[in-house]
Amino acid sequence: MAPAVRYLTHPQILIEPIKDSRSWSLNSTGAARVARLASRHSRLQLTRHIISSPETTAMETAGPLAEALGLTVDVREKMHEHDRSSTGFLSKRELEQASSAFFSQPGKSVRGWEAASAAQRRIMSEVDACLDRDLLGDVLIVGHGGVGALLYCGLSGHAIDRDHVQDMGGGAWFEFDSILRQPLTGWRPMEAL
Repeated sequence: MAPAVRYLTHPQILIEPIKDSRSWSLNSTGAARVARLASRHSRLQLTRHIISSPETTAMETAGPLAEALGLTVDVREKMHEHDRSSTGFLSKRELEQASSAFFSQPGKSVRGWEAASAAQRRIMSEVDACLDRDLLGDVLIVGHGGVGALLYCGLSGHAIDRDHVQDMGGGAWFEFDSILRQPLTGWRPMEAL
């Protein structure tokens, strides 16, 4: 039987407008959700590899899980969220508008952001590079909602579409077949792990 691969997005964040979003942390709710998952017996017990984006929110999710499982985190630079650094902090309304355009015009750079099609190629290539190694046991990839949706679309054969974004506000996962690279589940809350 092929190892299970799960992609988990970080849960709720502390929004700090004056900081680069790549340095934002989990808020108390998000950190508590990670701590609860790390403290209980879950389907993650068979995980032998934890791979993470280098961004703080992903590392704050991956770290406690790795510690609970006695593993180290393999930090992969190309697992980061789609690059939105050109705009800096955006109000919720502006972010929603830009995100809608990002998903509806995947070949276009919206407001200087990394194009969705380019971000999808990057995340899929990086996942392939990670899984093409001789890994024994289940794999947990910890990342972000935007590129997670792009990965889900790519693996499932769907066109890039915002309909495939997790609708739980973070802290969601899906599982996919490590050989066929096809989703075995849709998005589920981290509490279902």
